[in-house]
Amino acid sequence: MRIDIDTCEEILVTITRNKTRSILTAFGVFWGIFMLVTLMGGSQGLQEYLARNFDGFATNSGFMGTNQTSKPYKGFRTGRYWQLENSDVERVRRAVPGIDIITPCNAQWGMTAVFGEKKRSCTLKGVYPDYGEIEQPSISYGRFLNDVDVKEHRKVCVIGKRIYEDLFPKDTDPCGSRISINGIYYQVVGVNNTTGNMSIQGNAQTTVTIPFSTLQQNYNFGKNIQLLCYTGRPGHSISEVEKQVEAVVKKAHYIHPDDKQAVIRVNAEAMFSMVDSLFSGVRVLSWMVGLGTLLAGAIGVSNIMMVTVKERTTEIGIRRAIGARPKDILQQILAESMVLTTLAGMIGISFSVLVLQVLETAVNAPGKIATHFQVSFSLAVGTCLLLAVLGMLAGLAPAYRAMAIKPIEAIRDE
Repeated sequence: MRIDIDTCEEILVTITRNKTRSILTAFGVFWGIFMLVTLMGGSQGLQEYLARNFDGFATNSGFMGTNQTSKPYKGFRTGRYWQLENSDVERVRRAVPGIDIITPCNAQWGMTAVFGEKKRSCTLKGVYPDYGEIEQPSISYGRFLNDVDVKEHRKVCVIGKRIYEDLFPKDTDPCGSRISINGIYYQVVGVNNTTGNMSIQGNAQTTVTIPFSTLQQNYNFGKNIQLLCYTGRPGHSISEVEKQVEAVVKKAHYIHPDDKQAVIRVNAEAMFSMVDSLFSGVRVLSWMVGLGTLLAGAIGVSNIMMVTVKERTTEIGIRRAIGARPKDILQQILAESMVLTTLAGMIGISFSVLVLQVLETAVNAPGKIATHFQVSFSLAVGTCLLLAVLGMLAGLAPAYRAMAIKPIEAIRDE
């Protein structure tokens, strides 16, 4: 078999041209993996950022308040105002077996906390110690309220993070100090460092929490309750529990069973479930978009390898003629395909990590809790393995076509 100089030059030109095409096709793999990793990291960071709004809240909690009635019932007219009472707490606890914790909560808005020459607007909230199981405090100094505080109507308080920062010097323990709230002095026994943005009777960061009995006495609430707060036992959903609580309360206060306006309900469990479902959908969408783009890139790699095999028919025929086995041709084509996809994918992952790092730096303010947008190491490794598999699959059809080339026909085609 005679191989002249012109044939060798053509082979070299063909290889060079295929490399250029391969680089352009690899961009599809690069873009696919970049989209996949960036979307996964971005959705994870966004979920972490939004989850902070629920920081400290029990996921199985519910809240109930009152409103005007919309239906007449047992001699009472429409539009009647009514109030929950202290006795409703024990009444519901006995009647609803799905209740784990139930506790009342009252609040006074538009209050002003004063310490020395410094002032800060705040909300004054009265609770029992077991309220800490619903809106879980993060105590940085001192302690939370206890049963003795409630029993003895003590004038003690736990202050929120922003109130502490505005009234007291940084890194000082305020416990034992007395602050004035609209003319009444309370001794600080703790600092609640919770940073969540959920607001039930006031945001935790701008709230001064005092014993429930103290607030009822000091602000003439009598036996009235503004809000019933409760959690469900394991195996009992809040949606189920709140219906039972509503039925018990309506019966005790002569409210029509079908009056939907008379009771205000907040189901935190449903809110958490909705957010989880939202981000599950976002993750599925991210995988669909990323894998779809990645698959399109892999198909592009397969096509360019098919063109490569066709244009390198003479080269492959010459290799077969001088002793190359079909197995050698198969390994060569598969190796080229896998290297092309893996290299493009690794560059895509690196660029995506760089973009996510820039985003993380831009979002996180100094001194605040960091939000992490980076993907996990296991996801990056899994993506690399996926790239290798896609590269192998993309090269199978071109490789089998190359194996089918016969040396004599390849030379004759030239």
